[in-house]
Amino acid sequence: MDDFVKTKLTEWGLSDWIETFHDQGIDEESFHCLDHNDIDNLITKVGPRAKFKKRLKSLKGEKNATNQEHEETDDSAQVLANTNTRDKGKRKLELKEESSGWLSPTKKQRRDTTSAEKFMVSEVKNIMACIHNKILHGEKTKLNAFLEEKIWDLETEKKELVGVFGRTGAGKSSLINAVIGEKDLLPSGSVSACTTVIIKVEANKQNQKYEAEIEFITKEELKQELWFLFTFILNDENSKDEDEDDYNDAVEMMSALYGEEWEKNPSVEHLMNDKHFREIPEFIVSKKKTLTCESAKELSAKLVKYTRSGSEDREEVKRWFWPLVKCVTVRVPNNDLLQNVTLVDLPGNGDRNKGRDKMWKGVVQSCSTVWIVTDINRAASEKEPWEILKSASSLMGNGGQCQHIHFICTKSDVIEDSDDLSVAGVRAAIFKRNMRAKEEVRKEFRKLKGVQTQFSGDCFKVFTVSSKEFLKKKRLGPDDTEVPKLQEFLQELNDFHSETLKYVSRAKGILSLIQGAGCREVAGVKENVCTDLEENFACELNKVLDAMEESYRTFTMCLKEGVEKSKSSRESVLKSFLYPKKVKGGAFHKRLKCIVANNGVYKPKKGKQQNLNEKLASKLTESIDEEFRKTFPNESKCEPFNEAISSFSLGTWTLVEKYKGVQLQLEFLRTEEEKMKAKLDKTIRERKKEIYNSLTTTIEENMQKCYDDAQQCRGKGSLNAMREIIEKHVRAKKDVMFEDARDVMISNLRKLMKVIQKTLRETMLRSIELSLKTDDQSVPDVKEDLETVTKYYKDLKKNPDEGTSPVSADQPGPSAAQGH
Repeated sequence: MDDFVKTKLTEWGLSDWIETFHDQGIDEESFHCLDHNDIDNLITKVGPRAKFKKRLKSLKGEKNATNQEHEETDDSAQVLANTNTRDKGKRKLELKEESSGWLSPTKKQRRDTTSAEKFMVSEVKNIMACIHNKILHGEKTKLNAFLEEKIWDLETEKKELVGVFGRTGAGKSSLINAVIGEKDLLPSGSVSACTTVIIKVEANKQNQKYEAEIEFITKEELKQELWFLFTFILNDENSKDEDEDDYNDAVEMMSALYGEEWEKNPSVEHLMNDKHFREIPEFIVSKKKTLTCESAKELSAKLVKYTRSGSEDREEVKRWFWPLVKCVTVRVPNNDLLQNVTLVDLPGNGDRNKGRDKMWKGVVQSCSTVWIVTDINRAASEKEPWEILKSASSLMGNGGQCQHIHFICTKSDVIEDSDDLSVAGVRAAIFKRNMRAKEEVRKEFRKLKGVQTQFSGDCFKVFTVSSKEFLKKKRLGPDDTEVPKLQEFLQELNDFHSETLKYVSRAKGILSLIQGAGCREVAGVKENVCTDLEENFACELNKVLDAMEESYRTFTMCLKEGVEKSKSSRESVLKSFLYPKKVKGGAFHKRLKCIVANNGVYKPKKGKQQNLNEKLASKLTESIDEEFRKTFPNESKCEPFNEAISSFSLGTWTLVEKYKGVQLQLEFLRTEEEKMKAKLDKTIRERKKEIYNSLTTTIEENMQKCYDDAQQCRGKGSLNAMREIIEKHVRAKKDVMFEDARDVMISNLRKLMKVIQKTLRETMLRSIELSLKTDDQSVPDVKEDLETVTKYYKDLKKNPDEGTSPVSADQPGPSAAQGH
């Protein structure tokens, strides 16, 4: 331990923890890098821990203010000069495009605008860090404590997930590489390799390295998976013939991880011995592994053994660890497209492994956009991409937060039937074929009635993409490849302008409150405005409560009907599920054993997933699907509960005209109102997933006993015995199971309504009290700072980039149109 750490802990009255910090090897550098989890582990008592976090945040604010002085001077000069030069860490992707002669005027404008906005937000953050430091070292008043909390809450991180689905060989990796401008980042899959690992690609905001963080499944999860493979696939004499894909997949996994050892000694106990994992100690101790490289190509080569991706060097890899991997997070430096966006390469239908499957569901539910990637020549006819869309639609739609579904047809440059081999002729043929493919895909989407109960047609767009031509530019211009359209979409998703405006607006609100807090001459006015605000609040709150109660009554009626339909249809559901017509007895016997071992779910390597819980819950979900989508829409232009929350307003704009003496306090309340709505929007988005999925989850819980009992069936007649156990259980539970599912959903909805009411009441009434009923002369004078931030706010409000229109997928690029 160095003197710096010892001195700081002593200054802060935390000398009792010096020994702990010493034991953990905390020096000055690591001291500044401590995050919340590190602090929780180091300081186990709540009081000292809270004190330490508060002091450390202040220290980081001071350090940040000092470090940024010369950086901001450089940035300011760059903004004023309006040059196209690059600081280290500027957009690498645009540099590549510019050097190749292609950078659209829109992108050039956005680049310069973003540079100016980065300077603005840096200035505002510096101002707020200094203000926070002054308040921290000022008097310990109720208002100062409130201001500390508000400044702390200014830092919010927007993160949009884009899920990328598609079979191996469809071009997912090439697409991701082309879109983010890193052609060597993700290795392309071979014909045999199939993604089983979730791969996230995001920005590295900490340093200039290419990094990969590898998260492993637990030892218990591996043990369960080995048991499952030996019990239902590898030791089943008929498995190889009845389900060759699953059998070959299991053999590949075991051989990758254990070589020939698993065949010599095929016991779970032997294969769980730590000696098999000496090369990967992080798995043994349940820690993440980090790879750090100077280049994308170097990282890609190191990742192959962890991701099951294809590679020219596959033969050189002696040990493969992808069967142990749950998720790989790849971090790319200097990439503006990834600043607020994470691209996630996803396996098609979840996973047998419960840990990976749980993470898969969580990611799919959190995606705001889904890219379904397929070869253009099989786009409409290939079953797999459409099965992915159908099976995951409820997780993405009512059970998730997906706003955009993009069907991406890759290899659009490949054309075989063109009579005219000139550049213009080939381009025209490609354009014609691409337009035909788009129309065929749109027709296929319109057939999916089940998917359309979850999404509107507006959210579905088709792109015809050539990653190869985008990079090589032999026959097509960049716009013809439609990769720039996807880049434009990601840029819109990043929404740097809105995030900057939001931060500056909230900072302006806090500074307004500080400046207005010392004005004593408006005491009588404050009393009157408080009365008006509280009356407005009561009226607006009642509107929200009425809208929520109306939704509650509608859901109750829909679910009542759903329960009756579930009871009347249960026999037909059981018959179709337990006695399928097109599956042979032996094959179904194996499938049913897998189903009861996996809590009602069967996930084959290929083909449609079978889920008895979803089948039993289907009439319940169908009964509320339409109303649920209206109440909790994913579309950004729509708001929950009939826009009752988004319409909530204290009427501060009107009151400013009436009470000019408290304009600053009213400005703060306006920004708090917007911030509260954003917080509620996030809460509703997360809670609505739980509400919707509770129907199937409750059914699964009710079915658990029969799954456990059916697993005990062995030998001759076990197929019929399993069927009988399931049938008897469902019949016995018919008057309980569906009512339970209804009651849990209604209870979860009621809980959400209470959270919304509590948040509205506590947030706004507390803000009114502390901004208008509290006089405090101890706050600093922030007049000049408020003027600076207000100027930035006005500049951002009139920024032309704010009005950028969304990218359209279905219109051809200019070069393509000319070629046609």
